[in-house]
Amino acid sequence: MDPMITAAAVVAGLNSALLLPLVGVWIRNYRTFGTGLVGGLVLFAVAMLVENAMAIYFFFSMASFYSGDPGVQKVVLVLRGLQFVAIASLSYTTLR
Repeated sequence: MDPMITAAAVVAGLNSALLLPLVGVWIRNYRTFGTGLVGGLVLFAVAMLVENAMAIYFFFSMASFYSGDPGVQKVVLVLRGLQFVAIASLSYTTLR
């Protein structure tokens, strides 16, 4: 597998690792407060977990799909990196 796609898979794994504690905190908060906003955060985090898990699966099962164009590989890595920044920001504000 190409190093950029491997890096994108690693970043997707990091995103998933950051989302797990967020789901736990937001579920606990939803049970406490029961507001729609916190429920939306739970659904958001679960959707992002599923999306990252599917991305990891496709990175390894369909590596040839991404290996054709280095430009595509860079874009995939940049998008995963931006997602990491967003999830890291949510993690920081939620868990601090």
